[in-house]
Amino acid sequence: MKVVVVGCGLLGSRLAANLGAAGHEVAVVDRRPEAFAALGDSFGGETAVGTGIDVDVLRRAGVEEADAVVAVTDCDNTNLMAAQVARQIFKVRRVVARVMDPERAEIYRPGGFDIICPTTRTVDIFQHAVLGGE
Repeated sequence: MKVVVVGCGLLGSRLAANLGAAGHEVAVVDRRPEAFAALGDSFGGETAVGTGIDVDVLRRAGVEEADAVVAVTDCDNTNLMAAQVARQIFKVRRVVARVMDPERAEIYRPGGFDIICPTTRTVDIFQHAVLGGE
């Protein structure tokens, strides 16, 4: 599977490294070249410096051949825009965006791509832990 990961922070670098170790073809996009150090020496994928909303940067990352795009920068707006570009312009079949704001996540959920809201999921996990499994 060819996957483009937009954002090389804690989540993006770990996801890219795991996917690469599992044998998938991975390209990572980040606006900060120094962020790619988080991928580690064993990462065998590609990197592209720039933003995930720039079509030329996404092309350099191989989005036109991608089976999936995952947008996990630290900015909800960037993730949503990158997801829309991947889905609408490049017709990527599987697009996933991290959106921290639960209200924004609900607004964009019908947008034709998957939204993961860590805030909502984490609240559910903590609530379950606090209530002792109730």
